[in-house]
Amino acid sequence: MGGRTLTACVLLTPWPLEHVRRQHPGVPVAVLGEDRRVQQACPLARAAGVQAGLRGSAALSRCPELHAEVVPAPEAQAVWAELLEQLYARFSDRVDGRVSGAAFLTLSASGARDLASALHAPVGLAASRELAHLAALGAPPGEVRAVDSGAEQAFLHLTPLAHLGALGVPLSSLEKLHFLGLRDLGGLMAWSAAQREAFLGVDVGKRLNRFLRGERTGAVEPYRPGQILEAALAFDLSLTEPAQVDAALRDLMPVLIAELRGRLAATLTVHADTLGGRLSATRALKWPLDPPGLTRVAGLALHGAGALPLGIDRLTVQLGGLAHPGRMVGLWAGLAELEVTKTVLGRFPQALVRVEWLDPWAYATDAQYAWVDWVTGQVRPRDLTPRQSWTPRPAVRRDQAVQRVLAFFEGQGP
Repeated sequence: MGGRTLTACVLLTPWPLEHVRRQHPGVPVAVLGEDRRVQQACPLARAAGVQAGLRGSAALSRCPELHAEVVPAPEAQAVWAELLEQLYARFSDRVDGRVSGAAFLTLSASGARDLASALHAPVGLAASRELAHLAALGAPPGEVRAVDSGAEQAFLHLTPLAHLGALGVPLSSLEKLHFLGLRDLGGLMAWSAAQREAFLGVDVGKRLNRFLRGERTGAVEPYRPGQILEAALAFDLSLTEPAQVDAALRDLMPVLIAELRGRLAATLTVHADTLGGRLSATRALKWPLDPPGLTRVAGLALHGAGALPLGIDRLTVQLGGLAHPGRMVGLWAGLAELEVTKTVLGRFPQALVRVEWLDPWAYATDAQYAWVDWVTGQVRPRDLTPRQSWTPRPAVRRDQAVQRVLAFFEGQGP
């Protein structure tokens, strides 16, 4: 393939397990769920008898040297975003990793070999993303499997059915095909397009038929850097006191808030470099973001990582999952300056209302906001006004009924 740039796919699946394996190389590892049962196990752990569904204590009894831990989803996503930043900085300006565990890059053959060697992961190289993904599924760790344009059909005929999940074929359909005696994509290619749609379903069948006709995704979009904001402090003397950590975090947070420039962040990750290595923790964030709140969340994450007793030599705080907040504008831009406002209010004085926010974070709806008159600013009950979350007592309800009756007769007087 020479120096021509193609689409490369690097696989690090399942990603939570790969993340733990990279933190503890050469050790049997497993990922536990919230119920403390094994969800994923590496080959070393499986060889020792660790299986999915075992309790953590049972897995340790079978493999005493097993390292098992829970990997929260925010932490896995934050570490994946950090890896994408590294791929952008070291290998290519076109990186796409929307699904954790599979990253697509635009690389040459030599760049793909360097990538496979650096990550010790399987890499597929082809003219399209789909073919690169299928090639990576069949590549050994640390090696590249390239698909030449002239050998695409031969490669597809020999593709195992188990790899068709990369094309969107569900596992249940693959099991049915295996029951029919099919072992590779070549057997499925012998079917007609109508037969594939009838057996796999219209959506899956049409997607597979389009792929077999040559409709594939060739380009990788340019990567947008800066998806992770980072601030760090190094210390001459290791931090061992909570007050020292709080002071360091208070120094870091204004820098991150300034770099946010009004954007939102989904995760906060804290890295503590200690005598025993790097300890990390990630927490999900909620709006609004302010320095005191971020400092408190970072302190809780650092406490959960257990880094302080070891002494912290360097403290790093990262914000990930950056996005611009969505804001709803008014019905018309610059409504007060438009002549249409006066016209509408002249013909329909009760037509326009404003929302007055009382407490956006209140639990009761009627305590969150109220509708007020556009001109007078007085609270105006209407259909969209939140209903009261409490029910008046029987005596109060009887009083209200009497007042309504009295008001009716008073309105009928001369």
